[in-house]
Amino acid sequence: MPVTVISAKPTQEVRGNFRYIVNLTDPVFRGYHHGRRKHDDDLEAMLERSRAAGVKSMIITGGSLHESREALELAKQLGFYATVGCHPTRSKQFDDFRGGPDAYLAALDQLIGQNLKGKGRVVAIGECGLDYDRTHFALPDVQRRHFRSQLALAKKYHLPLFLHSRAAHADFVRILREEGFGEDGGRAVGANGGVVHSFTGSAEEVTELMGMGFHIGVNGCSLKTPENLAASKMIRPEKLMLETDAPWCSMTSTHASKQHLASLPPSLNALYFPPATKPEAFVYGKPVKGRNEPCATGGVAWVIHRLNDGVPFEKVTEKAWKNTVQLFALHELVDQ
Repeated sequence: MPVTVISAKPTQEVRGNFRYIVNLTDPVFRGYHHGRRKHDDDLEAMLERSRAAGVKSMIITGGSLHESREALELAKQLGFYATVGCHPTRSKQFDDFRGGPDAYLAALDQLIGQNLKGKGRVVAIGECGLDYDRTHFALPDVQRRHFRSQLALAKKYHLPLFLHSRAAHADFVRILREEGFGEDGGRAVGANGGVVHSFTGSAEEVTELMGMGFHIGVNGCSLKTPENLAASKMIRPEKLMLETDAPWCSMTSTHASKQHLASLPPSLNALYFPPATKPEAFVYGKPVKGRNEPCATGGVAWVIHRLNDGVPFEKVTEKAWKNTVQLFALHELVDQ
């Protein structure tokens, strides 16, 4: 399940704040890779690296009813936040649930209603949306039906959406518009905007989504190709959010973003991309090779800074921080 991480001043050299998305509950942060234990649990060490890179808090995102419960439990334990929803590739769970789709939706509804205040509270509906790249998990008509039902939860609770759109832009925006989210993020129907996370679409899609009132979340997968970079450059400052989607969406040497990371100061490179070891050669306190971590979001921020010539790094990170705090109503973080 994805997680949003919010950070503050990473170093004395560069002051700023970040928002990250990671799969914090993924077993790889507990030492399990593909179902096999490869090394000791190093969740706390990963969190410490995140804090060193400026991470202040996280929004742990649910990808199913079960994962939403896990997200809430972990958020309460760690003093973070959570979202509740069902990822499009899991949307068949609505139909397979004992009692059927209405019972599944009611369970999500109850989970939200019981966790709206205090430590570990629900701050968004999702991850929900459409994914036509992986229809072998859930057919498009199943995804569309249960995307609509979750939009009703956003209206009921006046919460923002944590959205997923992959190879499905036309249907994605059509459903949003039909459900009243075509302008100002659906505020006229009781909703509260949202973010289209891990964005990999076109520049034209960026423009359309921003025009509908949504934020755009950028991570390593959003910066793979020259076309990705062109789309990311189109994001207006007031709509920008930064993320990792760790342990996935790493930034690698084959990506178009590499040319921009080459100018990252050594002091920041050490914080955002510390040397890693293979799982078999695990050393506690060091990252695991092939596993993206929240601290890498500073690298994402740096690429956005470089794409926008003349805009200081601090200004990019500060704006992303403010966007996140405002959208998710994280009022207690305003002065941090």
